[in-house]
Amino acid sequence: METLQKIYENKLVAIIRGVPSHHVLDVARALHQGGIKTLEITVDTPNVLHAIEQVREEFADEMIVGAGTVLDAETARAAITAGSQFIFSPTVDMDTIKLTKRYGVVSIPGAMTPTEILTAYENGGDVIKVFPATVFGPNYLKDLKGPLPQIPLMPTGGVNLENISDYFKVGAVAAGLGSALVKKQNSYTAEDLAELTTRAKQFVSQL
Repeated sequence: METLQKIYENKLVAIIRGVPSHHVLDVARALHQGGIKTLEITVDTPNVLHAIEQVREEFADEMIVGAGTVLDAETARAAITAGSQFIFSPTVDMDTIKLTKRYGVVSIPGAMTPTEILTAYENGGDVIKVFPATVFGPNYLKDLKGPLPQIPLMPTGGVNLENISDYFKVGAVAAGLGSALVKKQNSYTAEDLAELTTRAKQFVSQL
């Protein structure tokens, strides 16, 4: 699957949460300038479907765009219709996974325990988001890869500049970057966006 391969190649997924909808495109541009090519826009963003459409239209094949914090199949369907190329969930919801795969879109459910991770994978998850990764850190991912080496894992939650390289060293196929990269703000000045580009470049340099 082309989208999945690009996620593997890009490695870093920037999570846009708490960003006003009229600033989403500005944030996406700043991230792209910094070398980030995979973007997750959480569905609690006002007018999220329009934001997804805008980013897809502007960047086309230059950036992978998906919806995050998707809790049910209905939301997944709406996001996919708007152009989402992947669906991120914080939990394992079978209906959401099935709906996502039915439409040929990449499914990335969130799980923590070995049982949850295996269940999500066996039911169609393409990559399993280990969330919240901050609870146990990189060593937990290393321990999971022992009995579950076949499952692609993506730590999300608490991934920052200090630990991201450790996650990749123990086998992460990608990493979700939240507030360590994109901070929640009510507005973004040109200076804010320039700082965002700088932070993006710092993360890319860790690959």
